[in-house]
Amino acid sequence: MPAKGAMAQAATAGEIVVDAVRRTFGDRTVLNDTSFRVAAGEVVAIVGASGAGKSTILELICGLQRPDAGTVTADRAVLMPQHDALFPWLDAAANAALPLRLAGVPQREAAQQGAALLGQLGLADFAAARTWELSGGMRQRVAVARTLLSGAPILCLDEPFGALDAITRAETQRWFAGVLAQTPRTTVLVTHDVEEAALLGDRVLVLSPRPGTIIAELPVGSPRGPDGRSPTETAVLDTRAAALDALRETAAA
Repeated sequence: MPAKGAMAQAATAGEIVVDAVRRTFGDRTVLNDTSFRVAAGEVVAIVGASGAGKSTILELICGLQRPDAGTVTADRAVLMPQHDALFPWLDAAANAALPLRLAGVPQREAAQQGAALLGQLGLADFAAARTWELSGGMRQRVAVARTLLSGAPILCLDEPFGALDAITRAETQRWFAGVLAQTPRTTVLVTHDVEEAALLGDRVLVLSPRPGTIIAELPVGSPRGPDGRSPTETAVLDTRAAALDALRETAAA
């Protein structure tokens, strides 16, 4: 792992630098001496036990929290929370276009952009649908579309597919891998699913139990699949095994 202060140099455009970060809440230390770097356009997945500080890392990157020690340097980042948080009084296109409306884009233009992106994501026939008319996987696509339309160069995704059933989750993972191939963004993905981490990430970071610190950095092997993003089944299984070994070792320590 990087030595304390080893990542102190400024982040370049689209990069994230987390350097020797400590975060406490009262007498409880959630993160301690946590350091890592995410290159521009790279997808990094973070796995670890519940309460290890994974969501806290995302909020620090997005500027929703401040570290008690150390530094977090990043361009503008947007957080996609665990639940899609769509507004039921808006249709799918309006939900997707919400960041544009908040930025002052006229309603009709924003809705057109939202509908166009939903069309690219396979939801052209559902742009006018209300949230209750959408399946779980469709709602997640709308939420991701909203995240992409924010225009932020950095995406922070907190268990984005955790509420989906197994079949829908697998389909949505494949779809999202395609999105990342077509629209590269610097992405940090938090997940409890080690296989999902290996499937979507270029690297997997393993976080120790609280207080969380990075105990392993695992590059996902090559070659990638036909879409340019998805790794081979062997690479996924190898990375999954290495991540689980690291989690077991730290749990037993």
